Amino acid sequence: MGKFRSFETLQKFVSAQSSVHNHFSQERHLNRRETFKQNRSAARAEWRQLGA
Repeated sequence: MGKFRSFETLQKFVSAQSSVHNHFSQERHLNRRETFKQNRSAARAEWRQLGA
């Protein structure tokens, strides 16, 4: 649990972190570089739009 004061706080962090990780994590070794860059750019644009 590291520096988390409670299990609930840890669970909230892990839940948010997994969503972000899944959104940006793309298996680079399975895609061509151009496809990877396009997908990454689209994910960043969507993330910025959600954060604004």
